[in-house]
Amino acid sequence: MGQPFHPLPAPGARPFIVEVRRGAQVESRHPVVAAIVDADGGTVAAWGDPAQMIFPRSSNKAIQALPLVESGAADAFGLSQAELALACASHGGEARHTDTVAAWLARIGRNPDDLECGAHWPYHEATARQIARDGAAPSTLHNNCSGKHAGMVSVATHLGEDIRGYVRPDHAVQRRVTAAIEDVCGVRIAPETVAIDGCSMPTMPVPLHSLAHGFARFATGHGLTPERAKAARRLAAAVAAEPFFVAGSGRFCTAVMQAGGGKFIAKTGAEGVYTAASAERGIGIALKVLDGT
Repeated sequence: MGQPFHPLPAPGARPFIVEVRRGAQVESRHPVVAAIVDADGGTVAAWGDPAQMIFPRSSNKAIQALPLVESGAADAFGLSQAELALACASHGGEARHTDTVAAWLARIGRNPDDLECGAHWPYHEATARQIARDGAAPSTLHNNCSGKHAGMVSVATHLGEDIRGYVRPDHAVQRRVTAAIEDVCGVRIAPETVAIDGCSMPTMPVPLHSLAHGFARFATGHGLTPERAKAARRLAAAVAAEPFFVAGSGRFCTAVMQAGGGKFIAKTGAEGVYTAASAERGIGIALKVLDGT
């Protein structure tokens, strides 16, 4: 799939170690497991055990957003590329992020109180300081996951479903999300393994290799139904075209995709998870810093 990819040298069974130095002294060492996988499921390179189970956390938001496109909600509500990128985002809570989510919700007849993600201070420090200076408090719009939640509220609204409790694992919205993860990553998720993410939504462990394979399939469409492949291409194009809305000012996800000029997508997740994918190379990448840094 795609152009030949030459793996990094000396993949092995042991994690690779990231050293943090202060002056000449090594201050910390962080073990990392990682896998580079092609769209056929072949391991291009691996460090540590690629079968290790990990929680993807926010690194797989693009896969979670597939029902937003597949259900017809994205077309019905005329979602822009910026809004689709926000559905895949862990944004910094800057004004462009919150204003865009607010306008999106208003357009579909919903409001910030409909989001069940809770509120937290913006990741963007200058924005957080301005809210504090104004004597105000952050809202659900400032939650880094507000775009993902707006996307799921949009699906329920479009399909005429009750939006209340859309974060519950047994809600129809979450059943669609789980099915998308299972299909794209080639896994079966046992209900007893499902946990709660930081934004109140379900998260479930998958093997590191399967997560990387899922993103290779997401980027290339290989092995997916035509409808799912088309939805994945649309989301990947939105993320690549609007990287600011995926993270924001001073954030690595935004900076690295801007530097890549749309040739790949990349996304962080809590507790030291990162994913990336390139349709041109035909690969997906997943890594986990084992100590969560």
